[in-house]
Amino acid sequence: MKAIVCHAPEDLRVQSFDEEPLGAQQLAVRVAYGGICGSDLHYFKHGGFGTVRIQEPMALGHEVSGIVSAVGKDVKKFVAGQRIAISPSRPCGQCMYCQKGHHNHCLDMRFYGSAMRFPHVQGAFREQLIIDASQAHPLSDSLSLSQAALAEPLSVGLHAIQRAGSVFGQQVLVTGCGPIGALLIAGLRRAGAARIVAVDLSDKPLACARAMGADEVINLSQQPKALEAFAANKGTFDVMFEASGSDRALRSGLDVVRPRGVIVTIGLGGEAQIPFNQLVAKELELRGTFRFHEEFAVAVRFLNEGLIDGRPVISHIMDLSQAQQAFEMACDKSQAMKVQINFGAENTTA
Repeated sequence: MKAIVCHAPEDLRVQSFDEEPLGAQQLAVRVAYGGICGSDLHYFKHGGFGTVRIQEPMALGHEVSGIVSAVGKDVKKFVAGQRIAISPSRPCGQCMYCQKGHHNHCLDMRFYGSAMRFPHVQGAFREQLIIDASQAHPLSDSLSLSQAALAEPLSVGLHAIQRAGSVFGQQVLVTGCGPIGALLIAGLRRAGAARIVAVDLSDKPLACARAMGADEVINLSQQPKALEAFAANKGTFDVMFEASGSDRALRSGLDVVRPRGVIVTIGLGGEAQIPFNQLVAKELELRGTFRFHEEFAVAVRFLNEGLIDGRPVISHIMDLSQAQQAFEMACDKSQAMKVQINFGAENTTA
C-alpha cells in the first residue's frame, strides 16, 4: 500500500508501506479521509517541534476515517463494510495515569504519527490500517466520511473545554481560529457559553469562526487595538482559550480576562514569556490541555447527530497523489482551513 512519509524537513514522499497482520481483536480498515493537522505541518516544515525531532522516516497523520475491510476472529461489534471514525489514541490501560483515568498522559502511549518515542509511532496517512477494535467508532448513515475525519480535532477542543470547567453563561475569548479554534467554538456553543468573541489575524478563519458560532469576530491585523476595550474594569472575559500558539496572544489575554478567570492554552508554539506579576495580581488560572481520550466518543456523537456541523471547517480535499500540494496548501492560512486528503476508500467500496 501507499503512505505519506516524512523523511526530513520539506522531504515528503508518497511511498510503499508494509502491510500489518490482522490480530484477533483488531480491524483492517481502508482509510477514507485524513485531515492535515498543525503537528503534521511542524514535521513537514521543520522536522518536528520543541525538542521532538524525526529520527527515522515516519508516516504522518492522525485525523482519519475509514471503512472496515476485515474483522479479527474475536471482534463482535463490527462488520466488513462498516463506516467508522478512528481514534488515534492508543493508551496502554495499565500505567498509573491510565488507572487514574488520565489516558492522555499514558506512559506508554502509541499515538499515530508521533516522534515523541523511538522507534516512532507510524502515522495513519496510509491506504490501509490495522487498528484495535476499541479505536473504531461507528458513523451514522447521514454523516460523510470527510466530516467524520474531524472527530479528532473536535476532541481536542472538547478536552480544552473540559479543562476550563463550566463555560455555561460565561463570556469567552478564543484567540486563533484555525480548525482547532473553529471546532472549539462549536463545542462552546454546545456547552452554553453566553458570548464568544473570536480573534485572528486573517479574514478566512474569522469567517469560519462566525459560521461555527462566534458572536463577534475581530481581525487584529486590521484592528490592532480592538481588544483594549475589553480590558476595562480589570477585564471582561471569564475564560480565554489560546489556540494560536502565539505568546503575544497569551500575554494579551492577561489584560482582558477578569480577576480569577481561567486561561486555557491549546496552541503549541515556542517558549513564552509571561508577566507573572499580572497573573498573581488578578489571581488568574493558567491551564494547559493535551490531546484527549474519552472526548473522542462525544465528538463522534455530536457529528453523528448533527449537533455540530463541521463542514465550514473543511476548505480543501485533495487526492493522495497531490499530498505535497495538500501540505503546502495547508501551510497557507490565508487560503486554507482544514485540508483533507482523499485516500480513495469510498472509490473502492462496492
